[in-house]
Amino acid sequence: MKKEKILIREMPKVERPREKLIEKGPENLKDEELLAILLRTGTKEKILIREMPKVERPREKLIEKGPENLKDEELLAILLRTGTKEKSALDLAREILRKFSKRKFQKLKYQDLIKIKGINSAKACEILAAVELTKRILKVGEETLPKIESVKDVVAQFSYLREKQREHLAALYLNARNEVIFKKHLFVGTLDANICHPREIFKHALEKNAASIILVHNHPSGDPTPSKADLEITKRIQEAGKIMGIDILDHIIISKNKVFSFKEKKLI
Repeated sequence: MKKEKILIREMPKVERPREKLIEKGPENLKDEELLAILLRTGTKEKILIREMPKVERPREKLIEKGPENLKDEELLAILLRTGTKEKSALDLAREILRKFSKRKFQKLKYQDLIKIKGINSAKACEILAAVELTKRILKVGEETLPKIESVKDVVAQFSYLREKQREHLAALYLNARNEVIFKKHLFVGTLDANICHPREIFKHALEKNAASIILVHNHPSGDPTPSKADLEITKRIQEAGKIMGIDILDHIIISKNKVFSFKEKKLI
């Protein structure tokens, strides 16, 4: 038996995605309801940004270059679809982004958006649905962050350093559950106290709100035994970490076939 298609307009009003979002908030909608708001099947609205060259129009630019190459206002303009008589979709997008920072954007409410001239109920619902869907996708990413439980887990993140002909210093930035939230190459060349400044290392930790750091560097010579400079730099970084409340969990030196762990040798 062929399944009968149910149009949204034929659904009880309290079950329609937009009405549910307005009444209960985006966090209470199913994924498919959020997506249905974004799709807006059957709409006759068009975006006309006539003054812009075709290659610079947000939709065409996205198709040609990919969404990662669009500015924030261009992505938002695609969601808005149309502007007002006075403002294009891009102008309206810029106004919204000036009014709400990215941090505030995550906590937007329907009433915040509907107050902006040019944002009707449909547009407000689409923006909220997009924000909520993004938060859910990012949450999945958090649940699958790689966890560091051993030296082998760290080496797996930087195994390619075995083949490098020069020394590279890198760091893993971890959350309170020892999950990797950021990986950064910091310096290239022989480690030196004048070059390897703690400021550069902890700057990223503060930006990412990391709870701890694991330092990693390679010895192209094939011998992973730490040099006097390695020991001094590690001690200096560890002392800075104590002041800042960010633990240095380990410093691992990788060579062609061997690995040295400061923690395993009780040097940290």
